[in-house]
Amino acid sequence: MAKNNAPLLDALLRHRERGTASFHVPGHKSGRGLPPVAGILREMMEIDMTEITGLDDLHHPEGAIREAQRLAASCFGAEETYFLVNGSTVGNLAAITALCGRGDTLIVQRNVHKSVLHGLMLAGAQAVFLTPRFDRRSGLSTGVRTADVETALTMYPEAKGVLLTNPSYYGLGVDLASIAEKVHARGKPLIVDEAHGAHFGFHPALPPSALSGGADLVVQSTHKMLTSMTMGAMLHVQGSRVDRGLLRQRLSMLQSSSPSYPIMASLDAGRLLMETEGAERLDDALRTVERVESYVRDKPWYRTLPAAPADAYETKDPFKVAVSDATGALDGFALRDELELRGMMAEMADSRHTLLVFSLASEPMDADRLIRALDDIAAVHGLANRPTMEALSERLLFDEAPVSEPVRFGMDQQGRSTEVPLLGSAGCVCAEMVVPYPPGIPVLYPGERITGTMVRYINDLAEMGARFQGAADPRFRTIRVFV
Repeated sequence: MAKNNAPLLDALLRHRERGTASFHVPGHKSGRGLPPVAGILREMMEIDMTEITGLDDLHHPEGAIREAQRLAASCFGAEETYFLVNGSTVGNLAAITALCGRGDTLIVQRNVHKSVLHGLMLAGAQAVFLTPRFDRRSGLSTGVRTADVETALTMYPEAKGVLLTNPSYYGLGVDLASIAEKVHARGKPLIVDEAHGAHFGFHPALPPSALSGGADLVVQSTHKMLTSMTMGAMLHVQGSRVDRGLLRQRLSMLQSSSPSYPIMASLDAGRLLMETEGAERLDDALRTVERVESYVRDKPWYRTLPAAPADAYETKDPFKVAVSDATGALDGFALRDELELRGMMAEMADSRHTLLVFSLASEPMDADRLIRALDDIAAVHGLANRPTMEALSERLLFDEAPVSEPVRFGMDQQGRSTEVPLLGSAGCVCAEMVVPYPPGIPVLYPGERITGTMVRYINDLAEMGARFQGAADPRFRTIRVFV
């Protein structure tokens, strides 16, 4: 295989150069149908094609797409790779529905993306939840303990497999190799939602990839930490513990029957970049991140997360920089807002941290602008003259047992529900999914009993200005519960 080309992107560019007449969809006819104000969109739409001769078919690849996927598998260390045009979400849905049917059990990390819970609902499966580890220095939930995975496998030998998230949204990860060993010893597959770790394994300063750790199915949002377009993702497969024919069928069911060729071409181009320039680009970007970390180390009024290993995580992605105000004058949301006023757009915020995401495309000028902004914020708020606080931990959010009883999910979860005041809802059974976004990790799901800890946490987030998806009351003065 010629690793220094991009077969799908090349095919699209050759087709554009031929100047053929279009008597097929899409209706914009290579961008000609766009209004003048569309500008840059027109050039992109010159390669927005459909399954015509020479451009292959994602749902039955035999040409350029097949070759592009084979090159991606070789690059990322998989036996097979599938392009995803509906983000990591569809990879999680396909993996779960290929592995589980109605009534089946899946062992799942508690702090997973909402798409995992949606996959369980589609499958009609039940989850045995593993409580994540808790980092008391940062107040963040991380990954799971190997011992808890082993306990769950012993308690529920009928489980179809284990699904974990690694790394976390904040870039914190666990030792997957030891977990994979325990899961495989029981003859089960390990699925890893590695949405934020597509770059792992491409540089010695980065954590190892989930595939190198032994995972059977790995879902990566290559648009998050690599360079493909938004919604571009990949599903990597190795081993024989998952039925690949069934997995392909599920992908065909769940992915659009009109997949985006620009998204697929960006996946192809992103793989080519990693193949040819990845190590060099990562080197440069890591130096950029170090400029920011070095600045924070010299300023006692700011903090970032400690390097790995730490109490609750074995690995840390250097490209995720969670900054906090050590004086307590600014919470994470306020610090985010101050950065935005100075033209710095952060990824997300929580009650303590503002999360800044770097990548191999980050440049020194990005670090310089950020440092100037942080200097200005410190000056305006007099942070240098304030005493710093101890790194007090947040309240423990997931305070249940390490291994839960089975929790049933299904599309038929229904019942009479009503809205009650959030502050009076402790003890009620939640009837909606409560999802702060980002990061898109549910803190409550339908059928879960609401605890006082959850009430206080959600109320604090709402008062600080967090955004929630799917809530009946987006301001969270009330919450919907089952009667």
